[in-house]
Amino acid sequence: MTCPDTATTITNVGVPQEGEFAPYYGRYISLITSPDILGVLDQQRRDMVLLLSGREEKDGDLRYAPGKWSVKEVLGHICDAERVFAYRALRIARGDATPMEGFEQDDYVRNGPFTRRPLANLIEDFIAVRRASVSLFRELDAEAWTRRGVANKNEVTVRALAYVSAGHELYHRRILQEKYFATL
Repeated sequence: MTCPDTATTITNVGVPQEGEFAPYYGRYISLITSPDILGVLDQQRRDMVLLLSGREEKDGDLRYAPGKWSVKEVLGHICDAERVFAYRALRIARGDATPMEGFEQDDYVRNGPFTRRPLANLIEDFIAVRRASVSLFRELDAEAWTRRGVANKNEVTVRALAYVSAGHELYHRRILQEKYFATL
C-alpha cells in the first residue's frame, strides 16, 4: 500500500480564544503570541537545550529557595506535563469524547525519580518528549486542531493544548533563567 504524498502540514492554526481552555491555562497561552505553534515548539526545544547544555551535574540539584523544586525536578515536571498535554491532544484529535481526569503535579514530581537521574539524561528526555509532541501536532488536519474534549472537568481544544505545552515550557524556562541561573 502506498500513501499519497499530499499531506500538508498546517503551521498557522491561530491563537486559542477564551472558551477553548480553562481560565487557569490562560497564563501559559498568553505567553505565546505566534500563530506558528509548530515553529514555536521546535524553537523552544533548541532554547531549552542552549540554556541547560554545558551545565555541571551539581547545577541540576539547585533550588532557588528551600522547598522549591530542583532544576532536575523542574525539567522532569515539564516533561511529565507535556506528556499529559500531548496525550489529551491525541485523544481529542482522534474524536475520543471520554472526559479525562486531571493530574496533581506535586505528586508527579514527588514520585518521579528526577533527582536520581543525571541532568544530561533529563535534557535528552525533554528533547525526545518535545520532538514527539511536534510530530503529533505536525500531522494533524485542520479539523483536528479545533476539536473539543474535556480534561480536568474543563472543555479544551487541541489547539489550546499545543499552546499550553509551549506556554508551560516558556513559563518554567523563564523561572530557570531568572531564579536558578541568573547568578551563575
